[in-house]
Amino acid sequence: MDLVLCHQTADFDTLGAAVGLTRLKPGARLILTGGTHPGVKEFLAFYRDKLAVSERRSIHPDRIRTLAAVDAQTRDRFGPVAEWFDLPNLSAVEVYDHHLDVTSDLPATLRVVEPVGATATLIAERLRAQNILPTPVEATAMALGIHADTGSLTFEQTTLRDARSLTWLLEQGASISAIAAFLQPALSPPLQQLLATALKTLQTDAVAGRQLAWVLLAGDAFIPGLSRVAEQLFDLTESDALLLGYRYRRGDRNKLILIGRSRRDAADMGALLTGFGGGGHPQAASATLSDIAPQTTFDDALSQLHALVPHPPTARELMSAPVRTIRPETPIADAQRILLRYGHSGLSVVDASDRLVGIISRRDLDLALHHGFEHAPVKGYMSRNLKTIAPDVPLPEIESLMVTYDIGRLPVLNRGELVGIVTRTDVLRQRQHDRAVGSPARQSPTNACLLPNLCDRLAPKLWDMLQGAATAASDRGWHLYLVGGAVRDVLLAEDGRPLQLEDIDLVVDGFHNAATVGAGVELANVIRDGFPGARLDVHGTFQTAALLWSARSDLGPLCVDIATARTEFYPYPAANPEVEASSIRQDLYRRDFTINALALRLSAPRAGELLDFFGGYLDLRAGLIRVLHANSFIEDPTRIYRAVRFAVRLHFELESQTVDYIHYAIASGAYERSRSERERAPALQTRLKAELKYILQAPYWRPAAHLLADLDAWRCLHPDLVLTAELWWQVRYLDRCLHRLDRDNQLDRWRLRLEAIVAALPHRDRLDVAAALQLPADSQERLSTLNAAEPAIATVLSKDSPPSTIVVALRRYQQPLLLLVLARAPKLLRRRLWQYLAHWSHIRPLLDGNDLRARGYKPGPQYREILDALLAAYLDGKLANRAAAEHWLEQHYPLNAR
Repeated sequence: MDLVLCHQTADFDTLGAAVGLTRLKPGARLILTGGTHPGVKEFLAFYRDKLAVSERRSIHPDRIRTLAAVDAQTRDRFGPVAEWFDLPNLSAVEVYDHHLDVTSDLPATLRVVEPVGATATLIAERLRAQNILPTPVEATAMALGIHADTGSLTFEQTTLRDARSLTWLLEQGASISAIAAFLQPALSPPLQQLLATALKTLQTDAVAGRQLAWVLLAGDAFIPGLSRVAEQLFDLTESDALLLGYRYRRGDRNKLILIGRSRRDAADMGALLTGFGGGGHPQAASATLSDIAPQTTFDDALSQLHALVPHPPTARELMSAPVRTIRPETPIADAQRILLRYGHSGLSVVDASDRLVGIISRRDLDLALHHGFEHAPVKGYMSRNLKTIAPDVPLPEIESLMVTYDIGRLPVLNRGELVGIVTRTDVLRQRQHDRAVGSPARQSPTNACLLPNLCDRLAPKLWDMLQGAATAASDRGWHLYLVGGAVRDVLLAEDGRPLQLEDIDLVVDGFHNAATVGAGVELANVIRDGFPGARLDVHGTFQTAALLWSARSDLGPLCVDIATARTEFYPYPAANPEVEASSIRQDLYRRDFTINALALRLSAPRAGELLDFFGGYLDLRAGLIRVLHANSFIEDPTRIYRAVRFAVRLHFELESQTVDYIHYAIASGAYERSRSERERAPALQTRLKAELKYILQAPYWRPAAHLLADLDAWRCLHPDLVLTAELWWQVRYLDRCLHRLDRDNQLDRWRLRLEAIVAALPHRDRLDVAAALQLPADSQERLSTLNAAEPAIATVLSKDSPPSTIVVALRRYQQPLLLLVLARAPKLLRRRLWQYLAHWSHIRPLLDGNDLRARGYKPGPQYREILDALLAAYLDGKLANRAAAEHWLEQHYPLNAR
């Protein structure tokens, strides 16, 4: 006999999941282990005969073959039938649940616990996968389960899987009218009386910007449907969190039922009531207690609820700083250009004393420009009736101000000084972050402290260095973040292996105090004092500090770049960016791809928090390279090569719109139009050469080069550069030759691969590209002489010349140039040139100078003549061994003739 067990006081999710499982397991029986919610009881009164429900007392334990537990994982949830899990005749125990944070004590042979909103979803997915169609009544029961446990798809734990399953169940005939009727049963007279009493005695308190409500009710006996009272009370009071208690006696035992409801992430009710032996979700949970002091226990739960309310972030943590400001006399057209440059939706206007006097929005500027007032000063259009906030104003108050006054940005003033600004975008990003933190689906690691994970994977010395840097930053009122590739690699390294980080990027952001341009240098000096042996380099006007430890040091080889948070602007396509101090959000926003726009907070408060404003973690999980900005590739063509490098190296795919942006950037001709500007931007060419080096020297250079060809991205180097099939064959043939002829890796293989590609261009163009990329002199020389060398070498090889003639003729050419000629040569010439490179060029005369001296030949210019003649005779097959060489020497250069 196969049984499916609902937990005690069965709700719609356990019933719906159990109903679906009886369909998945033909012949299985559904067992109610004790009690039901009122809505479930009413549903069963109508449809019990259409479901595979059996009475518990009708089951003989000796006949039970398998058990399946749904929507619960602990014995205490199954009451009197918990002993069945220990029967010796059981062949399998299966557990299906969606509560991830429960420690199961069931002897499961199969455990299916996944982050969805309802257990019924898990069963519906399996029915759909196996094409097993439920009856309309069964579909209705399962749909009720999904509706009930996801709040009709409104709870935070709701996932796309729940919505898809609900849609499928409706397609199978689930009754919408039945769902509406049974989800909202009318309150019985005793429950109506309790609700009235609760409304009169309800107490409230404001905690960290949230409204908490609580009430302890009393009765003579248990009343079914208390959760409906809690729900209606929760809706009527519009509180953020509600704790309802109901005390009664059963015999000589005190009983207490606790029911919690929460919204807007005010408190995790599931976590609260799990501590009292109950369970549930962050938004809805309950617990039943016996043999306790009801008032004391309720007060304890209420105290813990107050402590659980998370303190919302304040304006100081949300704001962007420094603030972009303009003077009242700034012309409208100039203000519009500043908005375009920095991507803002408004600007703060300050007087000569830097006192805030107004705000002008993009709407204001657009209206002024529409009427032709581009030369008018902004003071005539700015808003003067300002709403401002202090640094310690919490997020709920900020939201309330924005909604009440329809304000898109709130300046942050500290004792009259403008220290930052909070925008709608800041609030929305924080809300998105909060949803990730509060989601039990665990879709993002933003809900966890990643410092233990980082600590376990780094060398102890490196970890100590990062902790010391974080402490130094906090002491100065700054935040310190680990950013970019190191964060990406931490999140990707799911196998627990140690991370070998040789390049680390740190960003300093102002928190209590503004972080100046020199903050990175100041922090670098502090680190160097604690971890000596590093060389400190300071780069550029923005003073990015770099600490470098050698391979012989305790930390090395290691490079740590430390910079102040900054933003950048590209004045024209492919130009060098103009850089200014900014916030961590803006710093991440300036980066190339979402997977590189991640930051891990190293300093308190909230150390270990992941900042992910652009969906980078989800793209990591999906294996996608997604660019942050539509114009990113036009502004900087090196990002195309970086996108390809990351895609191939990480085995990721380029996101479809990112591919479209690449094609548009190349087809737009922006690179060709800006050629003169790019030639005046050596930093850009240096970055481009670096990306080419990264790609062409990597083990994955072949798929990377091929992907660049698929994207038509070689045209970024020159509009006529295309990796044709013939050119691709040449590059690969060159690589095969390098593997055989350069076994000791003496040659710069990446440069030769690049030279082979660039050599496909006409002579003048290839030289322009080589010069623009600042290739070394020997590379430029090879590309310059290639056109003249190829016919000269072909003439030597095409004649019926003996090997000695070929060796003499080719001896003056360097091996790298001959390799380029070899890759481009016709088949017949290629064969003879290969013989030279692989064999003839390595042959030495059978006798050397020491042999000549031993035989009495006087050193002098004749040595070279004799040895060359010996080599030629040997190459041409006239000499077979040393004895023959000695005889030949006596015949052609006799000593007595000297």
